[in-house]
Amino acid sequence: MRSDGQAPRGGEFLSVRVGIQEFMIHIIQVREIRGWMASTPMPHSPPSVMGMINLRGTIVPVIDLAAQLGLEGGEPSPSSVVVVVEFDQRLIGLLADAVCDIITVTDEMIQPTPDVGDDGASGCLDGMVMIDGRIVGIVALDAILPRSSSQVAA
Repeated sequence: MRSDGQAPRGGEFLSVRVGIQEFMIHIIQVREIRGWMASTPMPHSPPSVMGMINLRGTIVPVIDLAAQLGLEGGEPSPSSVVVVVEFDQRLIGLLADAVCDIITVTDEMIQPTPDVGDDGASGCLDGMVMIDGRIVGIVALDAILPRSSSQVAA
């Protein structure tokens, strides 16, 4: 369930691999997919902030999606990707291990995230979908990303 109380809606999603798991981001939020490039570290940033990149003259923070989802992250590799999303009228890069597919999801396919006793898993996902026998989580960007640039640097 989204933080605004609305049930997640279907549509087209970009699926990405983070470690051994697969997650989806609503495609209307995706602006660009780039190969990994070294980022400039940002002083006093949380461990999930990989740094900043220059995207055609715009400074974009890159956040480790694994860390934001509470998963064990690894060092970026040449096959890693940065999915640039538009969130809260800003661009933010999400580091993932790979892009998997574009998946069409209907409203009926989306199941609620199971309550596991804490707000960790259920708070960062808008729902779960079964795709060809795999369980794929829908990332709730509003739950895992900071609302303002001051929160990125906090």
